[in-house]
Amino acid sequence: MTAFTAAAREVLYGRAGRERESRLLAGCALLLVPWIVVLAVTLPAHAVARNWSTAWSGFDVLLAVMLAGTAWLRRAGDPRVGALAGASAAMLVVDAWFDTSTAALGFDLVSAWCSAVFVELPLAVVCARIALRRG
Repeated sequence: MTAFTAAAREVLYGRAGRERESRLLAGCALLLVPWIVVLAVTLPAHAVARNWSTAWSGFDVLLAVMLAGTAWLRRAGDPRVGALAGASAAMLVVDAWFDTSTAALGFDLVSAWCSAVFVELPLAVVCARIALRRG
C-alpha cells in the first residue's frame, strides 16, 4: 500500500473521517429542529393522500422482504445480518409510529396500538438485539 493510499484511507475511515461524519450528522440533526417546528405549526390536522394504499402496502412489502432477509442471514450466521436487522428494527418502529398516529378513532386505533405493542415493537427489540450483537 502506498503512503498516499494509507493517508487517503485514514482521511476517509480514520479519526478525521469519523469526526467529519459526526459533525455532519450533528449539524443535520440541529437543522431539523426549526423544520420540525415549522411542520408542527403549519401542517393541517387532516389530509387526503394520493396513493395511500400503495404507499402502505409497499412499505409492508419492503418490511417483509427485510425481515425475511434478516431471518435468512441470521440462520446462515452471516455477519451482514447486523445491518439488515438494524434497518428492520428501525422500519418496525416507524411502522408502529405511523400506524398509531394515523389510525382513525375506534377499532382502527385499538388494533394499531395492539399491533404496535404486541407485534411491531417487540419484533423491533429482537431485531435491535441481533443488530447489536452482530454490529
